[in-house]
Formats: sequence, structure tokens, C-alpha cells
Amino acid sequence: MSTDWWERLVLGEWDNEHWLQNFHMSRQTFLELCQWLTPALRHQDTAMRCALTVDKRVVHAINALLLHRLVRLGDPDAAIEVFASLGFPNCFGALDGTHIPICAAEDSRGRFLNRKDYHSVVLQALVDSQGRFLDIYVGWPGSTHDTRVFRNSGLCRRLEAGTYIPQWEIPVGDTTMPLCVVADAAYPLRPWLMHPYTGHLSASQERFNTHLNHVCQVVERTFGCLKGHWRCLLTRLHAGPTNIPQVVGACSALHNLVESKGETFFQGWAVEAGRADMQAPAAPSRQVGPEGIQVQEAVQAHFDKAAG
Repeated sequence: MSTDWWERLVLGEWDNEHWLQNFHMSRQTFLELCQWLTPALRHQDTAMRCALTVDKRVVHAINALLLHRLVRLGDPDAAIEVFASLGFPNCFGALDGTHIPICAAEDSRGRFLNRKDYHSVVLQALVDSQGRFLDIYVGWPGSTHDTRVFRNSGLCRRLEAGTYIPQWEIPVGDTTMPLCVVADAAYPLRPWLMHPYTGHLSASQERFNTHLNHVCQVVERTFGCLKGHWRCLLTRLHAGPTNIPQVVGACSALHNLVESKGETFFQGWAVEAGRADMQAPAAPSRQVGPEGIQVQEAVQAHFDKAAG
């Protein structure tokens, strides 16, 4: 098949708007991506086996070469500063989960059926203040509660062990507050993981929730941008169980790439993603530790004092 159309039309005639509409990234970013992936895309058929198809090679190459390069914890200082300006102290990330629609096998449809009555896998993600992924964990069936997904993630183990983030504590009233992430009520309450109050709330508790929810919106917007950029995550993903994490990982790495390059994001993409991503809230977690309550109440009192 001739590739003349590529050199003549795409490389020769397309302006940047054509690149954004068709590839969701600029020509410069696309060519840089190709340069990074070239070493992993040179596999040829051998006498022992056929090379992977191009689409599979691209997905494998992004996961092998770029995922850990692009989806990782950077310098938390900038995120702490931005989240503080949004109203929450000593916070470096926002945590949440979203559902990736899939085509479930006949014998496993029950496990993958989520609260919105479609088949999915869960993508758990921690994001920074710029809406870039710091950590992802994907693959649990859609029927799984967010707490269970989190408890089985490497992120949870590293946060509990104190090995994920530098130990940086600040005084909040009479309490010492460690660096933390924020999440919705589906996640457990820990000194390093703040979630909102639930039930009948006092004015003080509502104030705390307002501050926390303002920061949590960052991760919600990030999921919208992820699915708006890479439409395969909006509809049922046609991939096997072992390949789904690879595809989602590749999309997450590409998301961080275009965000780091400041690529244009058309709001129409987010609107479409938002319509497809309406999800029922998960039941609140019952895992509430006393040390987490102590930090939560200290931050609540901090907000009350600031409000006068």
C-alpha cells in the first residue's frame, strides 16, 4: 500500500488544527512520540513467530518506554502550593476512580457489571494539581468497591509504609498533619488520606467538605480530559483482560504527554466525555481510623478559624 498520502497530505498539507482534530496532539508532539517509540517498533517477523500488529506494538511500546517516564511522582512542592491556593493545606494529590467500559466475556459479566448497569473495569488514579497522573491502577471488575481496589493497590501500600512521598508535616492547631491526598467518601480516612464528612452535617463540616471537594474536582476533570482525548475509553473497549490495562496505561501516558506540552483541548471533547461518564456514587467507606479523625477535625477547625 502506498504511503504517498501520508507524506503528501498529512505531513505536507495539514495545519496544526488538522493534527489536533485527528490525532489530538500537535505535529511536533506526534513526531517526538514516534522518535521515542521507534526502537520498540522495529520488530520483524521471524521463523519462530510473527511480529505483533502495529496497534499492539504501539501500545506495548508506550507501556514499556513511556509509562513510568510520564506517569510518576514529580516534585510535590508545586502541587502542594496550588492545592493550598485552592483551599486545602499540605495536599499533593487527588485520588478517585472511574469506570472504563468493556466487552465482558459471557462467563464473567456479573463481576464486571457496575452500579450504572454496564460492564467495566475500574481505573484508580492519583493526579497532581495540573491534572497529570501520578499513579494509576487498572483492571479490577466494575462491581468492585473503590475501597477494595485501593486497599489492593501498590499506592496504598506505599502510602501506609511512608515510602511514596517525602515525610513533610505541618502543625495544624494542636495536631501534626502529614502530606496527604484527598478523595471522596468511598475511600478510608487516614492521616495521609482525607475524605469528606457524610450524613447530617453541621455548618463547620459543610465548610470542610467544600474545601475538600474543590480539590477533588481536579481528578474529575482529569478523567474527562483523558476520555475526551482518547475516545476508545468512552465506548466499550474491545480488548482482552490482559490487554485492557495496557491500553489504559498507554492512554494515561499519552494524556500526561499532551498535558506537559500544553496541547489544545477542545471543550467539546470534555462535554462528550462528561455525558458518557455519569456515575452513581459509591457507598461511603467504613474504614475510619482515629488518627485520621484527629487530623480531619484539626483541618476542620483550621477552616473555621480562617472563616472567622
